[in-house]
Amino acid sequence: MSLWTSLEPASATVDPGGSTTVRLRLRNTGDVVDEYRFEAVGSLAPWTTVEPQSLRLYPGTTGSVELTFAPPRTPDATAGPNPYAVRITPTEHPEATTVPEGNLTITPFTEVRAELVPSTVKGRFRGRPKLAVDNVGNTKVTASVSGSDNGDQLSYDIRPSNVQIEPGRAAFVETTLKPRQIIWFGSAEQRPYTLAVQRSGVTPLDVEGTYVQRGFLPRWLAVCLSVSMALAITFVMLWIGYKPQVRSAATEQLQEAGVSNLPPLPSPTAEAPKAPSADIPAPPAAAGTQQPGGAGAEAGPEAGPEEGSGAGAGGGGSEEQEAEAPERTAATAVQQLAAKDPTGRHICYRVFTAGQGWSDVACDGDTAGTVGGGAPITAVNTASSGTKGTSSGAYIHNPASTDGAGQYRDPWQNAADGIDVHVGSTEKDAPHMLGFALSVDGGAGTVCHTSYVHNDTWLGLACDEPGAGLTFTYVGTHDNNLWIEAIKLTV
Repeated sequence: MSLWTSLEPASATVDPGGSTTVRLRLRNTGDVVDEYRFEAVGSLAPWTTVEPQSLRLYPGTTGSVELTFAPPRTPDATAGPNPYAVRITPTEHPEATTVPEGNLTITPFTEVRAELVPSTVKGRFRGRPKLAVDNVGNTKVTASVSGSDNGDQLSYDIRPSNVQIEPGRAAFVETTLKPRQIIWFGSAEQRPYTLAVQRSGVTPLDVEGTYVQRGFLPRWLAVCLSVSMALAITFVMLWIGYKPQVRSAATEQLQEAGVSNLPPLPSPTAEAPKAPSADIPAPPAAAGTQQPGGAGAEAGPEAGPEEGSGAGAGGGGSEEQEAEAPERTAATAVQQLAAKDPTGRHICYRVFTAGQGWSDVACDGDTAGTVGGGAPITAVNTASSGTKGTSSGAYIHNPASTDGAGQYRDPWQNAADGIDVHVGSTEKDAPHMLGFALSVDGGAGTVCHTSYVHNDTWLGLACDEPGAGLTFTYVGTHDNNLWIEAIKLTV
């Protein structure tokens, strides 16, 4: 060993989003001039800078380099002690590599975000919004969720009411809103409400939403029923007040005259009705009808097809082929949503599952794909509206991988609003997709997602942050041995 090293200090502490510096001292204990190259290794390497990256020392001399650690304020910067190391490679003797090790403690921080999906729900008897709670800190978060509104007009059924969320994950809370009074007639009424995410020792995080309660019967029907009821009551009152007194004098006149109103009995000497005469001829038979005795069978030549008829001239005619219905893609589905809601933002999508083909189109947070079936996705079709276009790229299995990661093999695909974007492949032996990158508005818009990973579970809700420099989001896993089976997207 021709090198002596020392880390000063051997253990350091840093806040996420900040930085700290550790000095690495080394002495050339050999007898030749040597140049040393430095490389940070380990989980902290992406956040470590070494200055200078190489150092030339004469025998017996000492030099130093500075290691600067700058972990980001994200869930990736795991709280607690994190070991690190620096690989020192001598130019003259590369086989004598030295790897001094140290320890960096990252302080914990907590940050929780919550969003209602959708923020406005409509219904007559209930509404079912979802609350997405994201832990964007670097420690586990335990929180409870409760609901409230002005005037106590709604009741709340929250499942689950308590959640534990790992760093970088999200929890979905199902909420059922029920109005305490039903609106039988009249227009809809807006009922604002608040869902509070409460943590111990921290001010609750309030998320506001609106429940639009519709009337049980529309206003026009209520008006019609009211008018009909008023007319019916008016008619009954008029009938009772002005009922005509009808009296017949026919019975009195008959009684005074002593005449019976019963029909007279037949006379015993009346002649009985006669039977029809046999001399009256029978009515003529209709054309083509066989007469008794076979007369109809002998009258006229044998019947045949008429000249010029469709059967004789065309030899049976030609069969019309039914037009095949066009394929329903993400673009056709999102175009229908855009026609109903021109000012809204929508995204539709479908997945191609190996051995099963294209799934049904899903939109705005619904599920596309199979959950727990084990079949991998090999292609994804997306389209959006109100977002100025969609961009996407497939991250696929890499059979030649040496670091357990997949690869981006094909270029990104771009399309305007209402146009299909296809990534991946639908061929028979196409590689399965670990995931895919996605952005809208040329990276200036927000898109959120969650996905089901094989042998795992639904991943937490994640969104890109254009204002923070994240211009796209990644859907799925980076593990080369896994793949995605189902997805949910919102914009």
